[in-house]
Amino acid sequence: MLSRTLLCLAVTSASMPLLADTVWLKNGDKLSGKITVFDGGKLLIQTDYAGAIPIDWKQVKTLESDQQLLVKQDAYTGEKAKALHAAEDGKVTLANGDAPKTVELASIQQILKPKPVVEDLVWKGNIDAALDYQRAEKDTDDYDIDFKTSARHGRWRHTAEGEYNREFQDDVVSADNWRLEYSLDRFLTDKWFWQGRLNYKRDKVEDLARQRVVGTGPGYQFWDDELGAFSLGSLLNRTDYEYRDGGKDNFYSVAMKWDYNRYLIGKRVEFFTNGEVGKPLSGVAEYAYDAEMGLRYKVTDWASLNLKAEKDVIEGTEDSDLSKTRYTAGFGVTW
Repeated sequence: MLSRTLLCLAVTSASMPLLADTVWLKNGDKLSGKITVFDGGKLLIQTDYAGAIPIDWKQVKTLESDQQLLVKQDAYTGEKAKALHAAEDGKVTLANGDAPKTVELASIQQILKPKPVVEDLVWKGNIDAALDYQRAEKDTDDYDIDFKTSARHGRWRHTAEGEYNREFQDDVVSADNWRLEYSLDRFLTDKWFWQGRLNYKRDKVEDLARQRVVGTGPGYQFWDDELGAFSLGSLLNRTDYEYRDGGKDNFYSVAMKWDYNRYLIGKRVEFFTNGEVGKPLSGVAEYAYDAEMGLRYKVTDWASLNLKAEKDVIEGTEDSDLSKTRYTAGFGVTW
Protein backbone atom coordinates (compact mmCIF):
# COMPACT_ATOMS: atom_id res chain seq x y z
CA MET A 1 0.00 0.00 0.00
CA LEU A 2 2.81 2.40 0.88
CA SER A 3 4.59 1.66 -2.39
CA ARG A 4 1.40 2.42 -4.36
CA THR A 5 1.01 5.74 -2.55
CA LEU A 6 4.59 6.72 -3.30
CA LEU A 7 4.14 5.70 -6.94
CA CYS A 8 1.01 7.86 -7.25
CA LEU A 9 2.79 10.84 -5.73
CA ALA A 10 5.72 10.41 -8.09
CA VAL A 11 3.46 10.20 -11.16
CA THR A 12 1.45 13.23 -10.00
CA SER A 13 4.61 15.27 -9.39
CA ALA A 14 6.05 14.34 -12.77
CA SER A 15 2.85 15.29 -14.56
CA MET A 16 2.59 18.73 -12.90
CA PRO A 17 4.02 21.60 -14.98
CA LEU A 18 7.03 23.36 -13.57
CA LEU A 19 6.17 26.88 -12.46
CA ALA A 20 8.52 29.07 -14.48
CA ASP A 21 8.22 32.45 -16.14
CA THR A 22 9.15 32.84 -19.80
CA VAL A 23 10.41 35.85 -21.72
CA TRP A 24 10.43 35.88 -25.53
CA LEU A 25 12.94 38.24 -27.14
CA LYS A 26 12.72 40.03 -30.48
CA ASN A 27 15.80 38.17 -31.77
CA GLY A 28 14.00 34.83 -31.37
CA ASP A 29 15.61 33.75 -28.10
CA LYS A 30 13.57 32.56 -25.13
CA LEU A 31 14.54 32.73 -21.44
CA SER A 32 12.92 30.80 -18.59
CA GLY A 33 13.22 31.50 -14.88
CA LYS A 34 11.53 33.71 -12.31
CA ILE A 35 10.78 37.36 -13.02
CA THR A 36 11.91 39.34 -9.97
CA VAL A 37 11.39 42.96 -11.00
CA PHE A 38 11.11 45.37 -13.93
CA ASP A 39 12.25 48.92 -13.30
CA GLY A 40 14.35 51.55 -15.03
CA GLY A 41 14.05 49.85 -18.43
CA LYS A 42 15.55 46.57 -17.17
CA LEU A 43 13.67 43.29 -16.61
CA LEU A 44 15.47 41.04 -14.14
CA ILE A 45 14.88 37.29 -14.42
CA GLN A 46 16.41 34.81 -11.97
CA THR A 47 17.62 31.60 -13.65
CA ASP A 48 19.09 28.35 -12.35
CA TYR A 49 21.75 28.29 -15.05
CA ALA A 50 23.09 31.88 -15.07
CA GLY A 51 21.82 33.60 -11.92
CA ALA A 52 20.12 36.98 -12.31
CA ILE A 53 19.97 38.18 -15.94
CA PRO A 54 19.04 41.80 -16.76
CA ILE A 55 17.13 42.22 -20.05
CA ASP A 56 16.64 45.44 -21.97
CA TRP A 57 12.87 46.01 -21.98
CA LYS A 58 13.03 47.26 -25.59
CA GLN A 59 14.23 43.80 -26.67
CA VAL A 60 11.26 41.94 -25.10
CA LYS A 61 8.62 40.65 -27.54
CA THR A 62 6.22 39.27 -24.93
CA LEU A 63 6.31 37.33 -21.65
CA GLU A 64 4.32 35.11 -19.30
CA SER A 65 4.37 34.44 -15.58
CA ASP A 66 2.46 32.29 -13.08
CA GLN A 67 3.20 34.76 -10.28
CA GLN A 68 0.90 37.38 -8.85
CA LEU A 69 2.54 40.66 -9.87
CA LEU A 70 1.88 44.36 -9.47
CA VAL A 71 2.02 46.01 -12.92
CA LYS A 72 2.36 49.80 -12.91
CA GLN A 73 1.59 51.84 -16.03
CA ASP A 74 2.44 55.11 -14.31
CA ALA A 75 4.78 56.06 -11.50
CA TYR A 76 2.32 55.86 -8.60
CA THR A 77 -0.59 53.46 -9.23
CA GLY A 78 -0.65 49.84 -10.34
CA GLU A 79 -2.85 46.86 -11.11
CA LYS A 80 -2.42 43.50 -9.40
CA ALA A 81 -2.42 40.69 -11.98
CA LYS A 82 -2.95 37.08 -10.93
CA ALA A 83 -0.73 36.03 -13.83
CA LEU A 84 0.77 37.31 -17.07
CA HIS A 85 -0.04 35.62 -20.39
CA ALA A 86 1.88 35.93 -23.64
CA ALA A 87 0.19 38.07 -26.29
CA GLU A 88 1.05 39.40 -29.73
CA ASP A 89 4.38 41.12 -30.31
CA GLY A 90 4.91 44.12 -28.05
CA LYS A 91 2.02 43.26 -25.72
CA VAL A 92 1.17 41.17 -22.64
CA THR A 93 -2.14 40.08 -21.12
CA LEU A 94 -2.86 40.74 -17.43
CA ALA A 95 -4.98 37.89 -16.09
CA ASN A 96 -7.56 39.19 -13.61
CA GLY A 97 -10.29 36.57 -13.39
CA ASP A 98 -13.07 37.15 -15.92
CA ALA A 99 -11.64 40.41 -17.24
CA PRO A 100 -8.19 39.85 -18.78
CA LYS A 101 -6.54 43.01 -20.05
CA THR A 102 -3.98 43.25 -22.85
CA VAL A 103 -1.58 46.19 -22.62
CA GLU A 104 1.37 47.52 -24.59
CA LEU A 105 4.76 46.62 -23.14
CA ALA A 106 5.84 50.20 -23.82
CA SER A 107 3.14 51.47 -21.43
CA ILE A 108 4.50 49.49 -18.45
CA GLN A 109 6.84 51.40 -16.14
CA GLN A 110 7.32 48.88 -13.34
CA ILE A 111 6.61 45.26 -12.41
CA LEU A 112 6.92 44.30 -8.74
CA LYS A 113 5.98 41.46 -6.46
CA PRO A 114 3.04 42.69 -4.33
CA LYS A 115 3.87 43.43 -0.71
CA PRO A 116 1.43 42.97 2.17
CA VAL A 117 -0.32 46.11 3.47
CA VAL A 118 1.46 48.49 1.09
CA GLU A 119 1.52 46.89 -2.34
CA ASP A 120 4.07 49.08 -4.09
CA LEU A 121 6.47 49.38 -1.16
CA VAL A 122 10.10 48.89 -2.22
CA TRP A 123 12.37 48.36 0.80
CA LYS A 124 16.11 47.81 0.57
CA GLY A 125 19.12 48.26 2.78
CA ASN A 126 22.34 46.91 4.19
CA ILE A 127 24.18 46.46 7.48
CA ASP A 128 28.00 46.31 7.44
CA ALA A 129 30.32 45.39 10.30
CA ALA A 130 34.12 45.50 10.49
CA LEU A 131 36.47 44.31 13.24
CA ASP A 132 40.22 44.92 13.31
CA TYR A 133 42.60 43.48 15.92
CA GLN A 134 46.32 44.27 15.70
CA ARG A 135 48.90 42.97 18.16
CA ALA A 136 52.23 44.71 17.64
CA GLU A 137 54.27 47.46 19.30
CA LYS A 138 50.92 49.19 19.71
CA ASP A 139 47.88 46.97 20.23
CA THR A 140 44.83 48.21 18.31
CA ASP A 141 41.20 47.12 18.56
CA ASP A 142 38.80 48.73 16.09
CA TYR A 143 35.03 48.17 15.87
CA ASP A 144 32.84 49.65 13.16
CA ILE A 145 29.19 49.06 12.26
CA ASP A 146 26.95 51.02 9.93
CA PHE A 147 23.58 50.64 8.25
CA LYS A 148 21.54 52.25 5.50
CA THR A 149 17.96 51.52 4.55
CA SER A 150 15.38 53.15 2.31
CA ALA A 151 11.68 52.53 1.70
CA ARG A 152 9.72 54.01 -1.19
CA HIS A 153 5.94 54.07 -1.52
CA GLY A 154 4.32 56.10 -4.29
CA ARG A 155 5.71 59.64 -4.21
CA TRP A 156 7.43 59.23 -0.81
CA ARG A 157 10.88 57.87 -0.01
CA HIS A 158 12.25 57.43 3.53
CA THR A 159 15.98 56.92 4.11
CA ALA A 160 17.71 56.20 7.42
CA GLU A 161 21.40 55.58 8.00
CA GLY A 162 23.83 55.46 10.86
CA GLU A 163 27.32 54.52 11.94
CA TYR A 164 29.21 53.66 15.13
CA ASN A 165 33.00 53.52 15.45
CA ARG A 166 35.17 52.79 18.49
CA GLU A 167 38.94 52.26 18.53
CA PHE A 168 41.43 51.42 21.29
CA GLN A 169 45.22 51.73 21.19
CA ASP A 170 46.97 50.02 24.10
CA ASP A 171 43.63 50.04 25.98
CA VAL A 172 43.27 53.82 25.50
CA VAL A 173 40.25 55.06 23.54
CA SER A 174 41.53 56.79 20.39
CA ALA A 175 38.19 57.06 18.55
CA ASP A 176 34.62 56.97 19.80
CA ASN A 177 31.90 58.44 17.59
CA TRP A 178 28.49 57.75 16.09
CA ARG A 179 26.17 59.31 13.52
CA LEU A 180 22.45 59.12 12.65
CA GLU A 181 20.63 60.60 9.67
CA TYR A 182 17.04 60.58 8.42
CA SER A 183 15.77 62.07 5.18
CA LEU A 184 12.31 62.27 3.62
CA ASP A 185 11.91 62.78 -0.12
CA ARG A 186 8.71 63.85 -1.86
CA PHE A 187 8.81 63.19 -5.62
CA LEU A 188 7.31 66.07 -7.56
CA THR A 189 7.84 64.31 -10.91
CA ASP A 190 9.38 60.97 -11.90
CA LYS A 191 12.86 62.48 -11.41
CA TRP A 192 12.63 65.69 -9.36
CA PHE A 193 12.11 65.48 -5.60
CA TRP A 194 12.19 67.73 -2.55
CA GLN A 195 14.15 66.54 0.48
CA GLY A 196 14.07 67.26 4.19
CA ARG A 197 17.00 65.97 6.22
CA LEU A 198 18.08 65.62 9.88
CA ASN A 199 21.64 64.68 10.82
CA TYR A 200 23.36 64.25 14.19
CA LYS A 201 27.01 63.39 14.93
CA ARG A 202 28.59 62.74 18.33
CA ASP A 203 32.34 62.46 18.92
CA LYS A 204 33.76 61.80 22.40
CA VAL A 205 37.42 62.26 21.40
CA GLU A 206 37.73 65.13 18.90
CA ASP A 207 37.42 68.81 19.89
CA LEU A 208 34.26 69.11 17.79
CA ALA A 209 31.97 67.10 20.07
CA ARG A 210 28.54 67.50 18.46
CA GLN A 211 27.18 68.40 15.03
CA ARG A 212 23.48 68.93 14.33
CA VAL A 213 22.21 69.65 10.82
CA VAL A 214 18.69 70.37 9.58
CA GLY A 215 18.38 70.89 5.83
CA THR A 216 15.97 71.06 2.93
CA GLY A 217 16.25 71.44 -0.82
CA PRO A 218 15.60 69.98 -4.28
CA GLY A 219 17.14 66.86 -5.77
CA TYR A 220 17.19 64.89 -9.00
CA GLN A 221 17.03 61.09 -9.37
CA PHE A 222 18.90 60.19 -12.55
CA TRP A 223 17.99 56.50 -12.28
CA ASP A 224 16.96 53.90 -9.70
CA ASP A 225 16.64 50.30 -10.87
CA GLU A 226 17.83 46.78 -10.12
CA LEU A 227 21.28 47.59 -11.49
CA GLY A 228 21.89 50.66 -9.36
CA ALA A 229 20.87 54.22 -8.57
CA PHE A 230 22.23 57.76 -8.81
CA SER A 231 20.85 60.97 -7.30
CA LEU A 232 22.07 64.49 -6.58
CA GLY A 233 20.61 66.90 -4.05
CA SER A 234 21.23 70.52 -3.09
CA LEU A 235 20.44 71.64 0.45
CA LEU A 236 20.18 74.77 2.55
CA ASN A 237 21.31 73.69 6.01
CA ARG A 238 21.09 75.05 9.54
CA THR A 239 24.14 73.70 11.39
CA ASP A 240 25.02 73.73 15.10
CA TYR A 241 28.54 72.91 16.35
CA GLU A 242 29.35 72.21 20.01
CA TYR A 243 32.96 71.89 21.19
CA ARG A 244 34.45 69.98 24.10
CA ASP A 245 35.40 73.23 25.86
CA GLY A 246 31.76 74.38 25.83
CA GLY A 247 32.00 76.71 22.83
CA LYS A 248 29.25 76.81 20.22
CA ASP A 249 28.81 77.91 16.61
CA ASN A 250 25.52 78.25 14.73
CA PHE A 251 25.41 79.02 11.02
CA TYR A 252 23.73 78.37 7.69
CA SER A 253 25.40 76.55 4.82
CA VAL A 254 24.75 75.29 1.31
CA ALA A 255 25.60 71.71 0.42
CA MET A 256 25.60 69.20 -2.41
CA LYS A 257 24.82 65.52 -1.74
CA TRP A 258 25.34 62.52 -3.97
CA ASP A 259 24.33 58.86 -3.70
CA TYR A 260 25.53 56.37 -6.31
CA ASN A 261 25.68 52.59 -6.53
CA ARG A 262 26.16 50.20 -9.42
CA TYR A 263 25.95 46.39 -9.59
CA LEU A 264 28.55 44.58 -11.69
CA ILE A 265 29.31 41.01 -12.80
CA GLY A 266 25.75 39.71 -12.65
CA LYS A 267 24.97 41.66 -9.45
CA ARG A 268 27.72 39.84 -7.54
CA VAL A 269 29.77 43.02 -7.01
CA GLU A 270 28.46 46.43 -5.99
CA PHE A 271 30.41 49.69 -6.26
CA PHE A 272 29.03 52.53 -4.14
CA THR A 273 29.86 56.07 -3.11
CA ASN A 274 27.87 58.68 -1.22
CA GLY A 275 28.63 61.86 0.61
CA GLU A 276 28.19 65.57 1.00
CA VAL A 277 30.28 68.70 0.51
CA GLY A 278 29.14 71.93 2.16
CA LYS A 279 30.11 75.60 2.33
CA PRO A 280 29.17 77.71 5.39
CA LEU A 281 27.61 81.08 4.56
CA SER A 282 29.54 82.65 7.46
CA GLY A 283 33.24 82.47 8.31
CA VAL A 284 33.04 79.64 10.85
CA ALA A 285 34.80 77.28 8.38
CA GLU A 286 35.93 77.15 4.77
CA TYR A 287 34.19 73.90 3.86
CA ALA A 288 33.06 70.51 5.18
CA TYR A 289 33.38 67.19 3.37
CA ASP A 290 32.02 63.79 4.42
CA ALA A 291 32.10 60.86 1.99
CA GLU A 292 32.61 57.13 1.61
CA MET A 293 33.46 54.80 -1.27
CA GLY A 294 33.63 51.04 -1.40
CA LEU A 295 32.87 47.62 -2.85
CA ARG A 296 30.56 44.83 -1.73
CA TYR A 297 30.86 41.23 -2.89
CA LYS A 298 27.74 39.09 -2.48
CA VAL A 299 28.62 35.69 -1.06
CA THR A 300 24.95 34.62 -0.97
CA ASP A 301 21.66 36.37 -1.75
CA TRP A 302 21.87 38.15 1.62
CA ALA A 303 25.48 37.94 2.90
CA SER A 304 28.31 40.12 1.59
CA LEU A 305 31.93 41.10 2.14
CA ASN A 306 32.88 44.77 1.94
CA LEU A 307 35.83 47.14 1.56
CA LYS A 308 35.33 50.83 2.36
CA ALA A 309 37.23 54.10 2.54
CA GLU A 310 35.75 57.03 4.50
CA LYS A 311 36.85 60.66 4.64
CA ASP A 312 35.59 63.34 7.06
CA VAL A 313 37.04 66.86 6.76
CA ILE A 314 36.20 70.25 8.28
CA GLU A 315 38.67 72.90 7.11
CA GLY A 316 39.16 76.57 7.96
CA THR A 317 37.98 76.76 11.59
CA GLU A 318 39.87 78.79 14.20
CA ASP A 319 41.26 75.83 16.13
CA SER A 320 38.99 72.80 15.58
CA ASP A 321 39.80 71.55 12.08
CA LEU A 322 38.96 67.90 11.50
CA SER A 323 40.54 65.45 9.07
CA LYS A 324 39.90 61.73 9.43
CA THR A 325 40.41 58.89 6.95
CA ARG A 326 39.35 55.32 7.69
CA TYR A 327 39.73 52.08 5.75
CA THR A 328 37.66 49.08 6.77
CA ALA A 329 37.04 45.52 5.61
CA GLY A 330 34.21 43.44 6.97
CA PHE A 331 31.03 41.50 6.35
CA GLY A 332 27.42 42.50 6.05
CA VAL A 333 23.81 41.73 5.23
CA THR A 334 21.86 43.16 2.27
CA TRP A 335 18.22 43.00 1.31
